[in-house]
Amino acid sequence: MIKKTWAKWQSGHIGRLLGESFRNQGWLYGIAMIAMVVVAATTAGTAWMMENIVNAMTEPEMRGQVYLIAAAVLALFFGKAAASYVQAVFLARAGNRIIAVQQERLYAKLIKRGVGFFSKNESSSLLMRVTQGAQAARRLVDVIVTSFVRDLLTLIGLVFVMIYQQPLLSVLFFIVGPVALISVRFLLKQVRSIMKSEMKSLSEIYKVLQETSGGITIIKVFSLEDHMAGRMNNAVRSVEKRANSIAKLQSIASPLMEFLAGLAIAAILVISTIGFAGSEPTTAGQLMSFITALLMAYEPAKRLSKMRVVIETTLVPIDMMFSLLDEEEPMRESPDAKPLAPGPGEIRLRDLNFGYAGKPNVISDMNLTFQAGKTTALVGQSGGGKSTIFGLIMRFYDPDSGAVEIDGQDLQGATFESLRQKISYVGQETFLFSASIMENLRFARPDATDDEVVEAARAAHAHEFICKMEYGYDTQVGENGAFLSGGQKQRLAIARAILRKSEILLLDEATSALDAESETLVKTALEKLTENVTTIVIAHRLSTVLEADKIVVIQEGAVIEEGNLDTLIENDGMFRQLFDKQFRQPAS
Repeated sequence: MIKKTWAKWQSGHIGRLLGESFRNQGWLYGIAMIAMVVVAATTAGTAWMMENIVNAMTEPEMRGQVYLIAAAVLALFFGKAAASYVQAVFLARAGNRIIAVQQERLYAKLIKRGVGFFSKNESSSLLMRVTQGAQAARRLVDVIVTSFVRDLLTLIGLVFVMIYQQPLLSVLFFIVGPVALISVRFLLKQVRSIMKSEMKSLSEIYKVLQETSGGITIIKVFSLEDHMAGRMNNAVRSVEKRANSIAKLQSIASPLMEFLAGLAIAAILVISTIGFAGSEPTTAGQLMSFITALLMAYEPAKRLSKMRVVIETTLVPIDMMFSLLDEEEPMRESPDAKPLAPGPGEIRLRDLNFGYAGKPNVISDMNLTFQAGKTTALVGQSGGGKSTIFGLIMRFYDPDSGAVEIDGQDLQGATFESLRQKISYVGQETFLFSASIMENLRFARPDATDDEVVEAARAAHAHEFICKMEYGYDTQVGENGAFLSGGQKQRLAIARAILRKSEILLLDEATSALDAESETLVKTALEKLTENVTTIVIAHRLSTVLEADKIVVIQEGAVIEEGNLDTLIENDGMFRQLFDKQFRQPAS
């Protein structure tokens, strides 16, 4: 049975976690385990010494050994205290390292995932896996190490003392022990299912908090405070209910053990008083040593009986953690990937086909060239595939068939680093880190000097509003730029792109959050930025793309028109219809 259980552990997440932890923190656990052995030995030694202590106090012929026995007792307790301190310190260090290692691994796994992964997985679920999974990993290793080293060895030592001092009375202990373990076993089946439900409720709590932080304006405008409070209350009560259920299951073991221990002690007192037929006479010291060992065995026995319940409560978050770590990465760099060669930045989509799950034909047989150093505008109705083209160029996704090439090199054979260095991007939804303005701008090029950062901000017409702030470039922008207006955030994003100085520039509604005055200023900055840069612009407002070298009309994943402004207006096609809708003056 033990072999089968251990084989199951080794083949599952428990064995994997223990193996990784002992390989990485083996010396820490080694010192902690040596200290645990000392704790177990001194605990058993304390029970053993009770015979000499009582006999020295009750038998005149042993009075001369009082000082020696007192010194031995002092040494035992000092050794146990020192070992307990060493065990606690090194076990904590090893446990903290487990949390740190697992969280580092989880984040390293997350940061390498494609954009599609984050659109399919809620941030609250990912947050719970990183935090709860790592904590559960530490808790699991701690309980297994302490149970199998300190508690088991302590129990074995105390049982040895009991058997040595009172072999017949020890039989009662071997009756009580199995009864207690069998009584706890039936609780384990319910724990895992309760824990799975608790993880879902915890995820809901994280989700409500994130939605409250990100959508507080909408919540206030539409008076959703009561609705959100109701969601949070339901989630909190659900966690509370399941936590109470688990606490109830965990708590049954302690009173059960206490009752059985009391029953055993009462029986021992009666039997030791009556005596056994033909048994050897029992000294007061032997009986006290036996009772001390029995009482001291209660705590390690209780912890061992609850070990399985604790393990079951940790397995659900650990399973979730490992499922994330083991998930295949759809976007991988080719083993023989090469850096993109220096070049003007011509982009070509060749026989390109791509689709998402449930939407297979987002891009269909597309052949399109974006000339180096020129500006190409992508226009068309929403959902036509324009943003998907950007995602494929930045290699957030790989095409189902066909290729995306830069200067003739297929992106699937290029290194991610060289591709990212070649591209700057300004999106419709500007993201800023919770840092200073200077730090946010320098993320585009960490080696940029302060003068270069200021120059980029001037070019994006952001320098003036930055200087008006209390701390200038050292001003903190808040979570995702919460302390800035939409136009200010957009100009910082454009300054970031200017600072990067890449050969390719992708603009997705880059001026959508600007007022008319700011838009005019930024357009002037963009004209300088796009000189001799391969620029692709997505815009629904045609006023932002009229001066593009080429305009491409995208509809349902296909190119239906392309050419300059004059050509497309003369063709009287889809672009002409869009143009007339936006620029045709209403009849007076």
